[in-house]
Amino acid sequence: MNIKKEIFGRCPKGETVFLYTLVNPNGISVKITNYGAIITDIEMADKLGKKENIVLGFSTLEEYLSAEYLANYPYLGAVCGRYCNRIAGGKLNVEGVNYQLFINNGPNHLHGGQTGFDKMVWSPKTIEMPDFVGLELKYRSVHLEENYPGNLDISILYKLSHKNELTIEYKAVTDRTTVVNLTNHTYFNLNGGKENIFNHKLHINSKKRTVNDSTLIPTGEIAEVTSTPFDFSTTKSVGAEIGTLPDGYDLNYVLDNPDHKMVFAGKLSDEQTGRSVSVFTNEPGIQLYTGYYIPALGNRFGRYSGLALETQHYPDSPNHPEFPTTFLHPGETYKSKTTYTFETSHS
Repeated sequence: MNIKKEIFGRCPKGETVFLYTLVNPNGISVKITNYGAIITDIEMADKLGKKENIVLGFSTLEEYLSAEYLANYPYLGAVCGRYCNRIAGGKLNVEGVNYQLFINNGPNHLHGGQTGFDKMVWSPKTIEMPDFVGLELKYRSVHLEENYPGNLDISILYKLSHKNELTIEYKAVTDRTTVVNLTNHTYFNLNGGKENIFNHKLHINSKKRTVNDSTLIPTGEIAEVTSTPFDFSTTKSVGAEIGTLPDGYDLNYVLDNPDHKMVFAGKLSDEQTGRSVSVFTNEPGIQLYTGYYIPALGNRFGRYSGLALETQHYPDSPNHPEFPTTFLHPGETYKSKTTYTFETSHS
């Protein structure tokens, strides 16, 4: 187990940003930058022993800051918050006080607003233990940043273990009641980006979804997915029924997890390379997004070039009291945990 630190670039305000490479004895490596808490690269071997990057990302900070990328911004590998996913109309009511959040996705608020956690420089600390190497990132989101109430202190711990597990542990505390919903927006492409994700096999451990309106805001209805294009409760290829949907998949699946225990949420695999990633989480939902709006940048990326499995609470939960709560009160600690397990089948 080892971890390497190098300079990744400098932000326009002059902050030096670093890149950390976590490596385990089995040859799996994960690169993370303290700008946006972004996972830039995950390398693992295929069934022939060839190592490739299996996520969408850039090799320089300048690319993450470029006008071309930001103009069609897909949040590659970033941590999203203070509230990931959408809030209807940007309207938030906390203890009787209305807060108008920034509108950045049609009529709605998305992933924390104009300058969310994905664009912040986090304070880093490396951790080396016998069975894992880790990177702890901390950030204080001040009261009324992006118009969210409360000073929120967040820590994120990335851990790569000798068991080929990448775990992300989130914690947060606040000095006044607020909302918190954090996720990592990594896009996977297990064939190293040689093809789109249509031939990937996907299993999601859920038979229910939150039903959306035309702007991807939940109506409040929880619907069965059986015998619909949204059904991945039995493994099938991502592209099997994607053509029946105008812009692919972008929806929240309901995990049967009322006690916030670690549960199996899903598995993505690629038969051609033998690679797979399984997702475990204590969150109540997982958002499947197949990357319809990923921009083509030069000869890289583009529509359906990666697939995100975002563990999180449901979209627009603050406006749906029937959903699992995302309110955090003083004296409480927000805790969220997700583990990605990487495997290579040699059959």
